[in-house]
Amino acid sequence: LWEQFHRRGTEMVITKTGRRMFPSFKVKVSGLSKSAKYIMLMDIVAADDCRYKFHNSRWMVAGKADPELPKRMYIHPDSPATGVQWMNRPGVSFHKLKLTNNIADPHGHVSLAPQTTILNSMHKYQPRFHVVRCGDLAKLPYCAFRTYVFKEMQFIAVTAYQNEKITQLKIDHNPFAKGFRD
Repeated sequence: LWEQFHRRGTEMVITKTGRRMFPSFKVKVSGLSKSAKYIMLMDIVAADDCRYKFHNSRWMVAGKADPELPKRMYIHPDSPATGVQWMNRPGVSFHKLKLTNNIADPHGHVSLAPQTTILNSMHKYQPRFHVVRCGDLAKLPYCAFRTYVFKEMQFIAVTAYQNEKITQLKIDHNPFAKGFRD
């Protein structure tokens, strides 16, 4: 499904309250040490230093990127867990991760849920998946890790879909895209 979206130029809607990614990220893990504990996490980083616009039915560079907003890691809520626990799952899912463009609440305080990440609209992003061999969240920065990047997951953050082909794919495959259906 990610490849179908990627071929058409994936877009992800960001909102003030936060919108879940679709397709969501779910991965099957293997090769872990059965008894070791692991923390699974995801982050989303800028794919380049450009701002984009949708023109003549395609995305094109429209200048230099806006300054980066504060980034955060989304730690899977079941972390830490043993390798055997992670490998016995049908997949490790990050379906609760939300995308927002809201940097502050109405009183000026940054108070986002831990499953929310802040992005700039009209910028390209790359989600990254991290497997950290660590049994204690407090020791997370000091533990061995592996990072996995899937190029087909790159997307442009938008406040409304620009590409009608992406809109149609979302309608066809997302059971929650009721608002677009006839």
